[in-house]
Amino acid sequence: MKYLFLIYEDEAAMATKSEQEMGAIFGAYGALEGELGPTGKRLGGEALQPTATATSVRVRNGEASITDGPFAETKEQLGGFYLIECENLDEAIQWAQKIPGSHDGTVEIRPVLDLSNLT
Repeated sequence: MKYLFLIYEDEAAMATKSEQEMGAIFGAYGALEGELGPTGKRLGGEALQPTATATSVRVRNGEASITDGPFAETKEQLGGFYLIECENLDEAIQWAQKIPGSHDGTVEIRPVLDLSNLT
């Protein structure tokens, strides 16, 4: 089953980290990639630009409303994601615990809805 891992962190706290601290974080993500890559389970994933670069689009009654910034004000912001093939939720939880963002933020695990039988 495919699981989406949504990585939430406090952007303001991340902005205060030193170059050395950021290097350690990127090193930890590199180690995760080194472990995850050879398994063939990583189906995708990316880091995201800060929420200040976001654009939100809402269509109501046929009219589009476009605003700068994220959809909602939150303490933690979506900073990136992984899409990983896992046998079950237990395996997904094991991978989530290895994502560096889970150590000072939150990793939300969401099963991907299989729509392949609709075609």
